[in-house]
Amino acid sequence: MGQQQLLLIVLGVIIVGIAIVVGINLFNANAEESTKDTIVSEGTNLGAMAQQYYKKPTAMGGGGNSFAGFVPAKVSSKLTDTPTTDWNWTDPSNATSFVMTGTPKDADYKTKWKIQVTVTKDSIISTVVNL
Repeated sequence: MGQQQLLLIVLGVIIVGIAIVVGINLFNANAEESTKDTIVSEGTNLGAMAQQYYKKPTAMGGGGNSFAGFVPAKVSSKLTDTPTTDWNWTDPSNATSFVMTGTPKDADYKTKWKIQVTVTKDSIISTVVNL
């Protein structure tokens, strides 16, 4: 009877160990997806501001149907300097679209992806770019 009890204890420890490892992996995957969702949300907010700039007449400080001259940091530095994301963009010389790239700041994820947000006058498209 002693060997059977010892075998059940060892089997129980193995099962609990496997459950803990699986739980940690699920938690990390969920945290990474949450970070992606946060970056997409930030990019959508910045994209909406770019569309506002595009549609606003130049006499009112807008682009007059052009993205040229739009700089997100001038609109709101709180949106471009966030705790989760480093945002990169170039001054949009292309008048019909605007592209921003968000990279997570948290090095714990060892990310091999970035979020690219492409803004046109009618749409905001966020895509995950694998590196």
